Amino acid sequence: MIHSPGFHCSLFFDLGGPQASTILTSSINLINPPHNEFIMKKIISAAALFFLSSLTQAAIQGKEVTYTANGTALKGYLAYDDAITHNHPAVLVVHEWWGLDDYARKRAKMLAELGYTALAVDMYGEGRQAHHPDEASRYSGELKKNLPLAKKRFEAALNFLQKQENVDPKNIAALGYCFGGSVALEMARQGEDLKGVASFHGGLATEHPAQRGKVKAQIISFTGTADPMIPAEQVTAFKREMENAGVNYKAVTFPGAKHSFTNPEADDYGRKFNLPLAYDAQADKASWRETERFLAEVFKAR
Repeated sequence: MIHSPGFHCSLFFDLGGPQASTILTSSINLINPPHNEFIMKKIISAAALFFLSSLTQAAIQGKEVTYTANGTALKGYLAYDDAITHNHPAVLVVHEWWGLDDYARKRAKMLAELGYTALAVDMYGEGRQAHHPDEASRYSGELKKNLPLAKKRFEAALNFLQKQENVDPKNIAALGYCFGGSVALEMARQGEDLKGVASFHGGLATEHPAQRGKVKAQIISFTGTADPMIPAEQVTAFKREMENAGVNYKAVTFPGAKHSFTNPEADDYGRKFNLPLAYDAQADKASWRETERFLAEVFKAR
């Protein structure tokens, strides 16, 4: 440290985490104001660069990945916090009927921000995306009619995620939106080794009801009372199914919420294709808060 007559200034930056707190110190000679201003600018610039570099070291990472099922290339998106170096839980994100898009990627990143490694899966294969409801209906219908195929593609994603660095293979959950919510629920019914499953505005009806003793996952579903695709009768039947099978579950309904209430682009899709879709900010935030608690609960015994 250099000592000089005048005013002594210290800047303290606590970066938290594994980075050590950093102190930038300088002595400023009040006799030469222009020189003082130059020094201060240098100090602040150096501090800013150091701070930004520390944030980069612990940034959320995201990358496109490819895995396979029965010879079909499945193109997913992996998100994680590279500052986490110990084994930790992970989450699968199953996309809406539009296919793996930026919305699914966003949810994967949000999970990574919570400390989970997340894989946004590709259920359609080759990264296919639908750009019209007819196309989406065709892609999703292929899997709805072929449960073994859906199961193989889901398990391929599960196996890929389990093998990722620092992922605890025994602590995996799945979230699904719309079509993806239905898929996640079907996988739970099939007895997939999942700690938890959360379905957001996903269809609750099934041709393969849960069997007592087969479902390993704890389940939570989120639906809107104004969703014509998931009427109240379907919610009631789902509750009865879960109770008959002895499943640990919770069914959450949001008054007035329509289909796709978690997706900010739902209104645009609704107007463009004349579909009963609408974003509901309150239901979106509430369901995510509940999901944070849900994941913490299902992973608590790890």
